[in-house]
Amino acid sequence: MSPTLLLLGGALLLVVAGTLALSVIGVLSVERAAVGRSVALVHALDEAPDALRSQVQRPFNERVLAPLGDRFVGLGRRLVRAGTAERLQRRLDVAGNPAGWDVARLIGTKVLGAGVLGALALAWSVSGGRAPLPLLAVTAAAAAFGYVLPNVLLHNTGQKRETLIQRQLPDSLDLLTISVEAGLGFDAAVHRVAQNTTGPLSQELHRLIQEMQLGVGRTEAMRAMAERSTLPDLRSFCLAMVQADQLGVPVGRVLRIQSREMRVKRRQRAEEKAMKVPVKITVPLVLFILPCLFIVVLGPAGMSMTKVFA
Repeated sequence: MSPTLLLLGGALLLVVAGTLALSVIGVLSVERAAVGRSVALVHALDEAPDALRSQVQRPFNERVLAPLGDRFVGLGRRLVRAGTAERLQRRLDVAGNPAGWDVARLIGTKVLGAGVLGALALAWSVSGGRAPLPLLAVTAAAAAFGYVLPNVLLHNTGQKRETLIQRQLPDSLDLLTISVEAGLGFDAAVHRVAQNTTGPLSQELHRLIQEMQLGVGRTEAMRAMAERSTLPDLRSFCLAMVQADQLGVPVGRVLRIQSREMRVKRRQRAEEKAMKVPVKITVPLVLFILPCLFIVVLGPAGMSMTKVFA
């Protein structure tokens, strides 16, 4: 091999070695700088005041999302009418006060839904090249739907909960009547029924027992349970127990009458639903079943008549 090629190869190897050395030095410098910044941050946190340290160590949702939600709640309170908070609290009581939801969060969700759906509708309308008037109409409709949607979902949840309470009430009243007639006091009987049953009615009975244990009178606790529901059967039961407590009527007799009325109402509701079935089945019968039946029965006859006359 010629000396020139050897010199070129040596020079190339020197360049490669220098490049690798500089790369390693650069990586080490970057790592040292990163380590230095981390150490400096740790020292700064150690030397920072306790309030600032606790603020930095809080979770992301408490540091960022919660203040943002408070801004939405403040904006929502400015937009809603007077008395809206009371109506929303009433709906939350009917829905069973779902965990993590209150009036403030519900108002913030309404404002957030209106803003998000309104912005999406506006972007969709602008991308479609629509005229200003349809653009405003679509945006306003989407924003209104986003604002009303939490109310609709909350109302649906409340209706489902009321339906479950209505189904469980007759059996729970029978168990309550048997417990009282067996010698238990009313409070102990309610506690026994709440322990042996599940569902929203059991939750209401647990809350009734807790309120009475906290010092609330039986009359006030029963009235509060009636106010938390829109179900006529539950409200009539609570009012009957309040009147029995005020007038001194034996509780066992009142419970026996109430349980018998609940069973009669349950049978009447079942009969009502059974009577509605023929009316409801008329529409699919006329639109779907009868045409298919006519085709199956009269189709071959029509084809035969067509062949004969042809």
